[in-house]
Amino acid sequence: MDGGRTKRAALDAVTMAHGGGGRAMRRLIDEIIVPAFDNPLLAELEDQARIAIADLARAGDRLAFTTDSYVVTPLEFAGGDIGKLAVCGTINDLAVSGAKPLFLSCGLVIEEGLDLAVLSRIVGTMAKAAREAGVAIVTGDTKVVQRGAADRLFINTSGIGVVPIGLSISAARAQPGDVVIVNGSLGDHGVAILLARNELALSAEIATDCQPLHDLVATLLAACPDVHCLRDATRGGVATVLNEFAERSRASIRVDEAALPVKDVVRGACEILGLDPLYLANEGKLVAIVPRSHARVALEAMRSHPSGSDAAIIGEVIDAARPQVVMRTAFGGERMVDLLSGEQLPRIC
Repeated sequence: MDGGRTKRAALDAVTMAHGGGGRAMRRLIDEIIVPAFDNPLLAELEDQARIAIADLARAGDRLAFTTDSYVVTPLEFAGGDIGKLAVCGTINDLAVSGAKPLFLSCGLVIEEGLDLAVLSRIVGTMAKAAREAGVAIVTGDTKVVQRGAADRLFINTSGIGVVPIGLSISAARAQPGDVVIVNGSLGDHGVAILLARNELALSAEIATDCQPLHDLVATLLAACPDVHCLRDATRGGVATVLNEFAERSRASIRVDEAALPVKDVVRGACEILGLDPLYLANEGKLVAIVPRSHARVALEAMRSHPSGSDAAIIGEVIDAARPQVVMRTAFGGERMVDLLSGEQLPRIC
């Protein structure tokens, strides 16, 4: 065996030594992770980030705290990678409460053998996404597992934000007469991942819609403070979000198929594969329910923002005997829009 080649390969990839707490692990953290996420709170390199309560209190009266884990195949795809997903996804989970996202943690579970170049690119993407969003990654953890124990890289991110005084956004606030708004085209992320896997004989140009939504939410709330419901439509898509709103609010929601903003490439892929864009994952789309009297103002505010330029009213909350979601089809009939019993696409986010 060529010892030199084996040694070079080890230097180019993550080894079990990188998770052992010793010199190799210190080099991984010092040379790849800390420089990318550099900020004063992280620079102290303690086991926790210490944040002044007074700084948080100046931004609002409630703390928003969320966590999520990201597992996607492939790790890199058109328009983003698992790192960008992790940062934007956690920011968005905070944003839809009306919170201003402030701080993130980053937990990496790395499979032995992952190329260090890939890890460096993904960490760099995370840093760039956080920096552009005005959010700091202030603490984290790294674990290395043996080959076969993970799918190259898993990421967990937790986030802290502060909710301004007076906001009351909840999945339980939908009322008959409210309207349903989305900020743009549906299913882009799901189809982008599907094409990136190269498992099907499909060729199309589509990138993930992965983006942070907190600035769009701030724009919406400035124009329409009385947003009743707000949720980002990730796994399970818009259909799942609408069902959650209907169940929590004990209300019924009707959407108009003709009003759904779906790109031709996404619609074509769905027709070929028998998928429904309402259930496809998104990573930069939200669903808002607002009073009808504020609908036009809310829509115009969203359309004024780059992340909501294609915003559309897609439905309304209606009186009905039981909570449900129905769709008015292009043929003039109605069909139920229920929760998925399984999954359309695996490992999507």
